[in-house]
Amino acid sequence: MPVAFKDVVSTKGIETTAGSKILSGYRPVFDATVASRCYAAGLSLLGKTNMDEFAMGSSTENSAFGPTRNPWDPERVPGGSSGGSAAAVAAGLAPWALGSDTGGSIKQPAALCGIVGLRPTYGTVSRYGIVAFASSLDQIGPLTRTVRDCALLYRIVAGRDPCDSTTVELPTPVEVPEATDLKGLRVGVPRQLNETEGIEPGVKAAVAAAIELCGELGAEVGECELPLSVEYGMPCYYLIAPAEASSNLARYDGVRYGHRAKMHGDLGALYERTRHDGFGDEPKRRIMLGTYALSAGYYDAFYGQAQKVRTIIGNEFRSVLEHFALLVSPTSPTVAFPLGARTANPLAMYLSDVLAIPPNMAGLPGLSIPCGLSEGLPVGLQLVGPQFSENLLFRVGHALEQAIGFDTVPERLR
Repeated sequence: MPVAFKDVVSTKGIETTAGSKILSGYRPVFDATVASRCYAAGLSLLGKTNMDEFAMGSSTENSAFGPTRNPWDPERVPGGSSGGSAAAVAAGLAPWALGSDTGGSIKQPAALCGIVGLRPTYGTVSRYGIVAFASSLDQIGPLTRTVRDCALLYRIVAGRDPCDSTTVELPTPVEVPEATDLKGLRVGVPRQLNETEGIEPGVKAAVAAAIELCGELGAEVGECELPLSVEYGMPCYYLIAPAEASSNLARYDGVRYGHRAKMHGDLGALYERTRHDGFGDEPKRRIMLGTYALSAGYYDAFYGQAQKVRTIIGNEFRSVLEHFALLVSPTSPTVAFPLGARTANPLAMYLSDVLAIPPNMAGLPGLSIPCGLSEGLPVGLQLVGPQFSENLLFRVGHALEQAIGFDTVPERLR
């Protein structure tokens, strides 16, 4: 069975660039744990997939190697930063792929490309050998055509890794879902996640139909509130993630591996020129923001305060999930947007992940499944559960998948 890896996964002897010029020519001397586990299960590497540079983006337009196109409409983005993996699966180029999710980078491209994507509970999949963006948020997960395939690939890569101290053993084995109904489940519909400004009417209609279907399949559906998580999730994320990126990306200096500028002057000049030439605009933007947030006199006011808010977000989600088995919302507020439409407006690009970020800040698993079309383009439904509830998400996702009957093959390729 072939599998594709997002180019953030280290592969021994095979170039691993994280979509950046600064890592061009870098060939790791070891495999990432997720790669080793795939090989041990009999999967063979089909190729490395394009991505936003250092996983920073929501459209896969920030890659040093050019943009990836959406198989449903080549003039539109596939989402990001795992857009290459999502597009490869949606186009039928690879049956399975691995992506990474920091602020929605598996769920959002899965939604825009009309496939299934899982962001697992933080700590259930090893980050050893993964090119780091924001270490407290990064998580590897599967992108597949069906929920059953998603469960199978997750079962291969999940579990404790002695090379990664943040990993844990799964409390229960991963189950391949069989359920066709949702009897006995309480499904929560967070008002703020489903009514936030910017959700397109077509997206809202497709998601509303999927929520109604939950009731028809036997679930008890009720509304709930997540006011703090939605209001503060994104600003909290854009303090914590750039701060951690600033620290992680400091290792790229042209001395040990990757791109090195021609030497002019002292060592400081080498560092400066290498980073000037090697990093794209988005990593530079986030490094500067993160460095500022971590600077003397501002650490407690920005990064420290954001970590406190993150705790509040986690508590709010846990409180709501005491009353509901899982929560549902759109994965992305829009369908795939045209190439170049948001490249000049970073804030508009950041808002692509406004619905995916809050559960990520709480460390919760999220599954995106296609639930319909709007303007001929896929719409994603986000399912969010408590920590270690992947089996529940697979069960619900599979039941909805069977009932919806969405054809994951893009119309132009049928």
